[in-house]
Amino acid sequence: MNKELETWSEQIYNVHLPRWEELPDMDLYKDQVITLIEKYVGTLMTAEEKILTPSMINNYVKWKMIPAPNRKKQYNRVHFAYLIAITILKQVMTIKEVKEGILFQAKVVGTHKAYNFFCDEQEKALRIIMSTINASNKSTSFDKNIDENDIALKMATIAFAAKLIASKKVKLQEDSIRGEV
Repeated sequence: MNKELETWSEQIYNVHLPRWEELPDMDLYKDQVITLIEKYVGTLMTAEEKILTPSMINNYVKWKMIPAPNRKKQYNRVHFAYLIAITILKQVMTIKEVKEGILFQAKVVGTHKAYNFFCDEQEKALRIIMSTINASNKSTSFDKNIDENDIALKMATIAFAAKLIASKKVKLQEDSIRGEV
């Protein structure tokens, strides 16, 4: 196996997203928020573009995806939780789906529990997928016979299938909130 791919997969396999209790418990300014979010999720991003920008944060507030900052310029633990989830989820879902899904989960179990559940599930998913290409964890792989040349196609098809299910579930949740089901 390609050594760079194996090293990277081990790094992703061991990713730890900060839980609610580990998020800053004080108000921070937007530039500090961006720096910390990049630190928390930077390992998971492959694109060369910025992970989070001031205008993205402004749009998320405008679109009511995150609460307005305290005293107009200060962000807290709630903002961090939403921004981490949004930054990751927008990689595979539309902004509308991300908003509806996050708001639904927060309403059902509360922001604190919803965020920690998100972190747990994201880390589990990363470990399952990374075990597919990580030789040292091959015993936990869901597909022990994958050829290295087939990894990109296999992961793309799994990503599409997972996105399809997630999008349908968000739509059903949205419909049930409106009383259409």
